[in-house]
Amino acid sequence: MSEYHIPVLLEESVSSLITNPNGIYADATFGGGGHTAAILSRLSGDGRVIAFDRDIDAINGALKDSRLTLIHNNFRFIENYSAFYSVKFDGILADLGVSSHQFDTAERGFSFRYEDAPLDMRMNQGAKLTAAEVVNTYEAEDLERILRLYGEVDGARNVARLIMEARPIATTGDLDRAVAKVLPKGAEHKILAKIYQALRIEVNGEMRSLEKFLEGAARSLKPGGRLVVITYHSLEDRMVKNFIKTGNVDGTVQQDVFGRTDTPLEAVNRKPILPTEEEIAGNTRARSAKLRVAVKKNEGGPAR
Repeated sequence: MSEYHIPVLLEESVSSLITNPNGIYADATFGGGGHTAAILSRLSGDGRVIAFDRDIDAINGALKDSRLTLIHNNFRFIENYSAFYSVKFDGILADLGVSSHQFDTAERGFSFRYEDAPLDMRMNQGAKLTAAEVVNTYEAEDLERILRLYGEVDGARNVARLIMEARPIATTGDLDRAVAKVLPKGAEHKILAKIYQALRIEVNGEMRSLEKFLEGAARSLKPGGRLVVITYHSLEDRMVKNFIKTGNVDGTVQQDVFGRTDTPLEAVNRKPILPTEEEIAGNTRARSAKLRVAVKKNEGGPAR
């Protein structure tokens, strides 16, 4: 599946994940199957992987292994499937990046590299909301909000105004031309990347899905089980870091009447693990990746 997606931080993530070769693991973002294949290679015949992906392209190209159960659904529902299969996981891995296949398939509309691709950006191609609908129907204040919140776009109000003025917008080329006036010379791609990121996050409900996934993953792990998450931008990394530290994505420390905190996870690595220079040289999409690892605490006490 290497043509579909090059897995990022492969050795570091899988080594951090597996503590029991006979265990049950979840790959919450199957993609091209690279992480799943590496997990399976380290498990015994009794080991098992349950993997999730909402993109039918990933499902159709899945590797075949009797130890693998592949689910076509959003990873936010991991707790539902944990209950359905009556399992608690020894480890859960999530790579939050967009797959190379999605970026490199013009008709999926994820990239500004293609001049006039449909403005789609749906990870689940059966979903109703597309990026074209967002840019053509959202009010100016809503466009400004998602550009500022999800893309951290400077001048979000001006960008939103330009989008409003350029309607109708049907393709990636239409969008690129609409915002061309505010793209600083020499940094056009950087700003476009932020705009496209904001639209993609809105279309796919990524932040809400991540929050639900983290909550469900914590409840679906065995005591001592590992949560391993690879992030690619500050918004999602902050949510993961906060959840590990406080048990919620806002980072609010909650205490009971006795002043005790009830956080389900404990960080294994205080600082994120970053890709090596060699990996970045071979896969530029790894350059912004950060790997965080946490362990599920035992009831009433620390994990170890």
